[in-house]
Amino acid sequence: MRPMHLLGVTCLWILSCALLLGGACSDGLLRINLSKKRLDKETLAAAKSARQETNLLRPDDGSRHSLGLSDDDIVPLDNYLDTQYFGEIGVGTPPQNFTVIFDTGSSNLWVPSSKCYFSEHKFDALVPMFLQIACYLHHKYKSTKSTTYKKNGETCTISYGSGSIAGFFSEDSVLVGELVVKNQKFIETTREASPTFIIGKFDGILGLGFPEISVGSAPPIWQSMQEQKLIEKDIFSFWLNRDPDASAGGELVFGGVDKKHYKGKHTYVPVTRKGYWQFDMGDLLIGGESTGFCAGGCAAIVDSGTSLLAGPTTIVAQVNHAIGAEGIISTECKEVVREYGEMILELLVAQTRPQKVCSQIGLCVFDGSYSVSNQIESVVDKKEKRGSDLLCTACEMTVVWIQNQLRKNQTKELILDYANQLCERLPSPNGESTVDCHQISEMPDLAFTIANKTFTLTPEQYVVKLEQSGQTICISGFMAFDVPSPRGPLWILGDVFMGAYHTVFDFGESRIGFAKSA
Repeated sequence: MRPMHLLGVTCLWILSCALLLGGACSDGLLRINLSKKRLDKETLAAAKSARQETNLLRPDDGSRHSLGLSDDDIVPLDNYLDTQYFGEIGVGTPPQNFTVIFDTGSSNLWVPSSKCYFSEHKFDALVPMFLQIACYLHHKYKSTKSTTYKKNGETCTISYGSGSIAGFFSEDSVLVGELVVKNQKFIETTREASPTFIIGKFDGILGLGFPEISVGSAPPIWQSMQEQKLIEKDIFSFWLNRDPDASAGGELVFGGVDKKHYKGKHTYVPVTRKGYWQFDMGDLLIGGESTGFCAGGCAAIVDSGTSLLAGPTTIVAQVNHAIGAEGIISTECKEVVREYGEMILELLVAQTRPQKVCSQIGLCVFDGSYSVSNQIESVVDKKEKRGSDLLCTACEMTVVWIQNQLRKNQTKELILDYANQLCERLPSPNGESTVDCHQISEMPDLAFTIANKTFTLTPEQYVVKLEQSGQTICISGFMAFDVPSPRGPLWILGDVFMGAYHTVFDFGESRIGFAKSA
C-alpha cells in the first residue's frame, strides 16, 4: 500500500540541479558539490502548477508505499526551495547521466527511454498529447549505447496521483557515486502522463524503500549493493542541508555515516512494517503539551520524497491553531461543534468511550469495534453519504479536541470555543497553510515522541520560507493526511523533519536512527 497517494499528500515542488565539480576526498569518499537554486517568480509559478497535481511520487497500487571506509559511497544532493533533494546517477557503460530523486518512499528505479513514442500504447489516444511528451524533455536512456545492457522486456505501469508512467524493464550497470551496481533491473519509461513530469527538471526516480513495494519485484538499489558486497555496512544515511544560503544541498551516504553531519548519538527504532520505512511513534507535543490523538501511539513513515510533514487532520488543525496558520473554514466541523458540541462534552464527562461517542449521536456508523449499520449504499445515496463521512470525521476530531481540553479542567464555554477555533484552522483542500512570517519568533516549539524521547522542531525548522519578487512567503510545514485504522493513524516525516535530524536507514538491522543534524 502507498498510503500517501490516495489521500492526496504531495511531494511539494519540482526540482532543478547543477553540477559544479566532483572528486574523491582524502577519506576515500566521492564528494560532488552541487549548487542550490533560489526561488524566483517563474519557478514559484511552476511550483504552484505542480502543487495542484496530487502526490506525484506516490505509486498507487490500488490497495490503499563510519567515515573513512573505502567502501562507503556518498551521493551529494541538491536542495531546491528546501522542498526536495536530488542528485545524479549514471546508467549503462559508458554511463548515461540522469538527475533522480532519491526516494525512501518507493523502491523502483526508472528513467526515460529513447523508445518513447506518442502512439506506442493503444491507450495513448485517451491521454491529451501534451501529457505524453514529458520524456522528450528529459535525458533518455539509449540501450544501444551501452555495452552492459541486458534485455528484459517485461512491461509495467505505475500509477500516481497526478498521472502514470508506463514502460518496460531492462538491466544494466548503474553508477551511484563511485559504486557500479551491475545488472540492476530498472524501468525504461515510454509514457509519462502528467504535466508535472513535463514541468519537473528531474529525469527519474531512484527508490530506496523495501522490496515489498517494488513493482515487478525489481530489487532496490541498496539491496543490489548489499548482494554484490559493494558497501562495508548495510546502511545508508541522509544529511539534508536546510541553510538557504549554502551551496551544498546535502549528502546521501551509502555504507556508512559522516560524523560531521550530526551531533551526539543516534536514537534507533525498529522498522515495524517493511515496504516503507515505517516505525511506531508516540505523541506530538505543542509547546510541551500533549495533542492527545497519538498519545497511545501512531505509525510513522520516514520519506525523503515528501517535502513537508503530513499527519492526522485532528493534530494538524491543533498545530495550525497554535502557530496561527490560516486554512479554509470547514462548515461541517463548525456545524458539529454548534449542534453536537455540548452532547459530546456530556458523553465524555459521563465516561463514554471516546471511540463510541460519534456513533452514539448518529454521526458515524463505526464505533471503534464494529459497524453499527449494514452500510448498504445505493447510487442515489452516494452524495448524502459523502456529506455524512465529512460530518463523521469532523465529529471524531471534535471528540479528541474536547477530551484534550477536559484534561485541563476548562469550562464548557472555553472548550467549545476552542473547538470552534480549531475548525477555522483546518487545512485548505490543497493541504497547505500560510503563516505570518513576522510571528515566527512567537510560535511554539513542536516535538515528536520517538522511542520515549522528544525530537523538537523549532519554528525556524517547521516553517518553510519562499521568496517571490523580493517578498517572503511562509507556509506551515504541516499538511493534513488521514489514514484509517488499522493502518493508521499515520505520520509522514518528510524533508522538514529529516532536515532537522540526520537519518540513518539501517536495512541490515531493519531499524532507523535519528540524531540532530550538524
